[in-house]
Amino acid sequence: MKILVTGASGTVGKYAASELLKMNEPIVVAGTDTQKLLKIYGKDVERVKLDFTKEETFDAALQDVDRVFLMRPPHLGKAEDLFPFIQRMKDHGIKLVSFLSLMGVEKNPFPPHHKIEKHISELGLPFAYIRHGFFMQNLSGIHAEEIKNNNEILVPAGKSKTSFIDAADIGLAVATVLKDPEKFKNTAHTLTGPESLDYFEVAEILSQVTKKNISYADPGFLAYRRHYVNNRGFDKKYVNVTMALYLMTRLGTAEKVTDEFEKMTGKKPNNFRDFVERNIDCFM
Repeated sequence: MKILVTGASGTVGKYAASELLKMNEPIVVAGTDTQKLLKIYGKDVERVKLDFTKEETFDAALQDVDRVFLMRPPHLGKAEDLFPFIQRMKDHGIKLVSFLSLMGVEKNPFPPHHKIEKHISELGLPFAYIRHGFFMQNLSGIHAEEIKNNNEILVPAGKSKTSFIDAADIGLAVATVLKDPEKFKNTAHTLTGPESLDYFEVAEILSQVTKKNISYADPGFLAYRRHYVNNRGFDKKYVNVTMALYLMTRLGTAEKVTDEFEKMTGKKPNNFRDFVERNIDCFM
């Protein structure tokens, strides 16, 4: 039987698939664009079309699959958008679904991940929830434009601290639980990096590594929303969700540091300075 990797063209999906292949696990990579998957993985990795909004794609994606890495596509704003596929996993007798959730979501009903976790549990699907902190890749990805062009970080996190984690570590954690479904059946894991930093400290590390004078703009929520909707062209619903997450961050929900990644994998998580040094081109 095989492991289905949804969101396989995304950051975490690519890392999870890569780690599973290193573990010699048979995988099927899934997404809405199979040609894109072919370019990423080559012809030797099985690929399948999967669209969570089209139920006719579900059965083919789940054929001969007994474990699933499930990731909610950012453009699907409602938890209920995933419910039909979750039901189909139940119908197929999936023995473990590793759902990419969020740190602290068990106490925060606003993000769709909360309802998705609850639905999976209520259906009786065996689960391993990966509740991660903020990705380091948020800074090298979505927020890199302001860092590169304006030498500033533009997020409304105030003076709060965040225990950033490398998405590569998340991918290894996902592969670890899917490789051993009985050991990790019905478990939840809060995964963070090794340290908690505020964005002023993040700016200082970026400045030291890049040799640029990078500052933290510390914008208010309205200025942040206006910039990402009007200047960057992001969808309003997506920006509203990120604002809610940064509001929770201001309340201290993102600062927790755990040792669960090391307990799961036997490896220490990557730290932020090393991440910046490895990905310096993203900030230049």
